Amino acid sequence: MRVGFVGLGIMGKPMCRNLIKAGHSLIVFDIVPEGVAEMVKAGATAAASAQIAAAGSDVTIAMLPDGPEVEAAVLGPNGVLAGAKAGTVIVDMSSISPIVSQKVGAACAKAGVGFVDAPVSGGEPKAVDGALAIMVGGDPGTFERIRPLLQSMGSTVTLTGPVGAGNVTKLANQIMVACNIAAMGEALVLATKAGLDPEVVFNAVKGGLAGSTVLNAKAPMVISGNFKPGFRIRLHQKDLRNALLAAESLKVPLPFTSLVQQMLTALVNNGRGDLDHSAIVTVLEDMAQKQARKPGN
Repeated sequence: MRVGFVGLGIMGKPMCRNLIKAGHSLIVFDIVPEGVAEMVKAGATAAASAQIAAAGSDVTIAMLPDGPEVEAAVLGPNGVLAGAKAGTVIVDMSSISPIVSQKVGAACAKAGVGFVDAPVSGGEPKAVDGALAIMVGGDPGTFERIRPLLQSMGSTVTLTGPVGAGNVTKLANQIMVACNIAAMGEALVLATKAGLDPEVVFNAVKGGLAGSTVLNAKAPMVISGNFKPGFRIRLHQKDLRNALLAAESLKVPLPFTSLVQQMLTALVNNGRGDLDHSAIVTVLEDMAQKQARKPGN
C-alpha cells in the first residue's frame, strides 16, 4: 500500500521501519525534522505537511501524543483530512480520549473517508519487534481493508467495536498496566527493605500467579535502576487522565486508578515525567527511604 505516516516519535519510527520492511511505500511527516530525516534514510519519502502525506496515500496513519495533537494534525489546516481523498482510510494509532476519536471519525465520514482508531500496547520494544497489541475501533469492512497493514506492526490485531472502542480498550489496558507496575513496586520495595535481594524475589515469583508480562518487562529495569523510557511517565499520566474522564462520564468509580494517577502526577512535578513508567517505583522508594536495587546497583 501507499501509506502516509504522521508522527515519528519513540513508537512511530520503529512502526514505520516495519511497514517499509513489509514492502509498503511510505511518505512521512513530523514537526521534528530529525525524525523525518531518519525515516528517509530508512527508505521513506518526506512530505512537507500532513496534508501532502495524505494526498499521496491509500491509508494515512497518525501516531501522536494526545487528542489535541490528533485534532490539529487530522482536522486542522494542512491536516490529513484536507489531503485525504474519498475512499481512502485514516488510521489513528494514538492513545487518546474515545470522545476525540468519535469526533474525528464523524468528520472523516462526512468527507467520505474511512476512519478507525487503533491504539497500541507493548511500548518501544514491541514496536521494534513488530509485535504490538493493536486494539481497533471502526467499521468491520474498513477494518478488513487495513488488517494486513496493521499486521505488519502487531502480533495481535483485534476489532473491539465501533469508532472509539479501540481507545476504550486501550484505557482499560493502561489501567491494568499502571496498577500492576505500582503493585510490583510496593512488593519489591518491601522485599528489599526486609533485606532480600529483589532479583531473587523476582525470579522466585515470576513463574507463579503473580507472574505477568508487566513483571517480566519492568522488574529487571527497576532492579538495575534503568529507567530509559520505553513508555514515558507523562504519557501514562495522560492515559489515566483520559480513563478517569471517561469513567466520570459513565459514572464508574476507579479508586486504584485515581491513586496511581496521583503518583504519576507527583513524578511529573518532580521532573521525572520523561522516565519510563517503571519509575512509578521511585515514589514508593522515596516514601520507604529504600531503593529496590540488586546489591551493587
